[in-house]
Amino acid sequence: MNPSNETHQQQILPNVHNPLQFTIVLPHSDTNSNPNSSLSNPSNVNDLLTLGIPRKRRRGRPHDTLSSNQVYNLPPEFPNNHQTTQNSFGSNHFDRNPNIGSNQAAQVGVSDEIIVINKEATSEALIALTAGFPADVLTEEEIDAGVVSVVGGIEQVNYILIRNHIITKWRENVFNWVTKEMFLDVVPSHCSKLLDSAYNYLLSHGYINFGVSPLIKDKILAEANTKGNVIVIGAGLSGLAAARQLMTFGYKVTVLEGRKRPGGRVYTRKMEGGNKVAAADLGGSVLTGTHGNPLGILARQLSYPLHKIRDKCPLYRLDGTPVDSKTDTKVEIAFNQLLDKASKLRQLMGEVSQDVSLGAALETFWEVDNNSSNSEETSLFNWHLANLEYANAGLLSKLSLAFWDQDDPYDMGGDHCFLPGGNWRLVHALAENVPILYEKTVNSIRYSSDGVQVAVNGGQVFEGDIALCTVPLGVLKSGFIKFTPALPQRKLDGIKRLGFGLLNKVAMLFPNPFWGTDLDMFGHLSENPSTRGEFFLFYSYANVAGGPVLMALVAGEAARSFESMPPTDAVKRILQILRGIYSPQGIEVPEPIQTVCTRWGCDPFSLGSYSNVAVGSTGDDYDILAESVGDGKLFFAGEATTRRYPATMHGAFLSGLREAANIYHFDTNRAIRGKIEKNPSKNAYVCGSVLADLFREPDLEFGSFSVIYNKKDLGAMCVLRVGFVKKGQESWKEGQLYSNKLIFQQLQSHFNQQQEVHVYTLLSREQVLELREVKGGDEMRLNYLIEKLGVKLIGRKGLGPGADDVISQIKAERSKSKPAVTVKSGTLKPKSAMKQKLVRKAKILRKNNNQLLPVKGVGGNDVEVKVGGSSVSGMTKLVVNESIPSVNMNVGEGLIGNFSASASASASDPPNVEGLGVGVGAASHDWDLVELDGEML
Repeated sequence: MNPSNETHQQQILPNVHNPLQFTIVLPHSDTNSNPNSSLSNPSNVNDLLTLGIPRKRRRGRPHDTLSSNQVYNLPPEFPNNHQTTQNSFGSNHFDRNPNIGSNQAAQVGVSDEIIVINKEATSEALIALTAGFPADVLTEEEIDAGVVSVVGGIEQVNYILIRNHIITKWRENVFNWVTKEMFLDVVPSHCSKLLDSAYNYLLSHGYINFGVSPLIKDKILAEANTKGNVIVIGAGLSGLAAARQLMTFGYKVTVLEGRKRPGGRVYTRKMEGGNKVAAADLGGSVLTGTHGNPLGILARQLSYPLHKIRDKCPLYRLDGTPVDSKTDTKVEIAFNQLLDKASKLRQLMGEVSQDVSLGAALETFWEVDNNSSNSEETSLFNWHLANLEYANAGLLSKLSLAFWDQDDPYDMGGDHCFLPGGNWRLVHALAENVPILYEKTVNSIRYSSDGVQVAVNGGQVFEGDIALCTVPLGVLKSGFIKFTPALPQRKLDGIKRLGFGLLNKVAMLFPNPFWGTDLDMFGHLSENPSTRGEFFLFYSYANVAGGPVLMALVAGEAARSFESMPPTDAVKRILQILRGIYSPQGIEVPEPIQTVCTRWGCDPFSLGSYSNVAVGSTGDDYDILAESVGDGKLFFAGEATTRRYPATMHGAFLSGLREAANIYHFDTNRAIRGKIEKNPSKNAYVCGSVLADLFREPDLEFGSFSVIYNKKDLGAMCVLRVGFVKKGQESWKEGQLYSNKLIFQQLQSHFNQQQEVHVYTLLSREQVLELREVKGGDEMRLNYLIEKLGVKLIGRKGLGPGADDVISQIKAERSKSKPAVTVKSGTLKPKSAMKQKLVRKAKILRKNNNQLLPVKGVGGNDVEVKVGGSSVSGMTKLVVNESIPSVNMNVGEGLIGNFSASASASASDPPNVEGLGVGVGAASHDWDLVELDGEML
């Protein structure tokens, strides 16, 4: 594949005003660098706003540009950094959330003014965007935390400006510990409460002052154990991130790890022989996107440069000859068009698409649209399918058509990179000064209001106040860990529905890099569709491993069969492929000095690699896995608990920071209450879940307002919910207050454009009826609610115990009035809960303007669809399959990057990595079994 036309960069990107905040080293031979990584000219706003977002589907070939890069450019009227003044960001040119009314607009005083912190508010908004914050609205987590007194209006705008400024200042120097006092001179005194709110939120949630720099490490060591005792289960990236953060909060932390090493599915193996020494990442290896990636920040703190994975990725035929570039481009275009058609199809099918696999759609479309394709084009198509299975660590026949790419909008922009020397360098730094007990295999977790007891192999029991479970999804699927009491059925169902796939690798250390050093990857086609993922992609580590290491990837169905393939057969097959490519070029392919084959699926503490959205599952299941249980006694983290960044190393790391914040805030709020709620129906998780269920059938609705109340006791308080939907297109009157919506709308990433936020309050029934009669629409109702009634709208977590009582009463009243039905699991659920499955709509992440025709005969009959001008009939592969089994796999702990892996094995466990030592020129092979829980470099 020919790389896109791009301009050449300096070898080392400058760090000044660089939102990426770490150094990327580009090889001298690469003349096609990615301009999205260069932010060397901070005065050029449009340079800052060109965010290339590589889709997860193209992980193996990040240079693909068809529908893969989303570019955000400011409109011409947007002021540049040096022109941003009070006029350009004043009250007439800064947009608030258009769907939220504000009581502050009618007030007079200094608090009504939008503050000016500096002249680079645009750049700061972009940097905050890379950290996951919307440009002009609050996140749901911020609303729940009550960072502002009223959602919407000038106070929110000023909070966002302060928040973005704090993030930017820390990103400018991630080596230092940013204090609140650093901002007293730039934040007006009347906004001191907003400064406190923004700083405390960012600090407690791990958006600033995290990592491994000396000053931050000193802060961890300086904190006394003034709070409770937290047991962290698993020393992968999520567990290590959480442990370090909790230590800064003053908790006593004990990390239990079943392996002999930290890192989980991030594992770097030292390879040596023949005077060659190298480091090979056998698990998570690629930093997928560098814009705002927290692992990139760690690398910067450690002064480790990153190696950009260059875009060039030639493909080779079965006989070893290169694939013609025209044919390659043709098939790649056709493949991307099929993905577009699959998106259109799921729009047509609606909720039915949840029960259809992505593989069925793609293969059907290919058969219909490319029935005249030759064998080479079919092999190329299968290569792209293998690459897709690699990106998702799952069989396409198991991936959900509706939600397989639900995390695409959240992908980190920027280059894909390797860390020279291996990712163990990050793991080693994170594990420093963290109390980790190795070879402690957890087999049971008991939690109650009194605390937690965690039992490990050998009968030893660890007691604590709180536990954080970071074991991978596969371990949860296996049922190896016994939870007492059993996990809620809601969580068990989510664990069952989510998929957990497999990726394996063969790392080979050669006497010399015969394949050259100008490539970071190349691919090989397969003739048999069932083996399309077998050694389909090779990564060169020659420039980053310290020695000539070549990595062969095995994905999809081939990854499963590879687990039982003898290493000698694997090496023989790989050498056959390599010699078929390079021997015709007159290049000799020597025997490898050392070979290591992974067996992540067989590893008892991994049982797979990383998560995906299987048929019947949705992104909601990631959220369900992240929910705490036991009234804030048992929490969960890991790559399978983050719907935005699943199957990534940075996703696992961020989930650890997230849960450390949740533990801190839950524990703090519990201490403020002065007691632990004994009724489990009143904890934050259960009440939040019940609240969501109750509002599916509100008792009263008007505009964006909905109300639930106890019909048996009309004098009791009502729960009012206000829903705000972030609309991508909105027309506003000329000169309307804060109406220049384009300013920050252009900075928003996809996930903000369809975001729905709910805020709540308690009202009497009389007040609700008064509110309903207010004329002038939602904005006037909001003004009446806030001005006349003096009500504060808050997130559901801020409703408090009083609201919990009201919710419980409404729930009890409805339960008595509705019959229950028996479901297959034997439990009783109300009909309304069963109805949820039927009405859930597929979330369409990508849209186009083509006319869509309705689907005929959905639900078992033939389907006839017109997509992109082609008629597809008889698509029996796309009808609902009620018997599709859920993927039942298991995983160890830790996390993976694009390719994950994790394990925790004792010496008696079956080997999960097989090593083949081959002497150069030797006629026989000496065998060594190498375990993944062995020592790292």
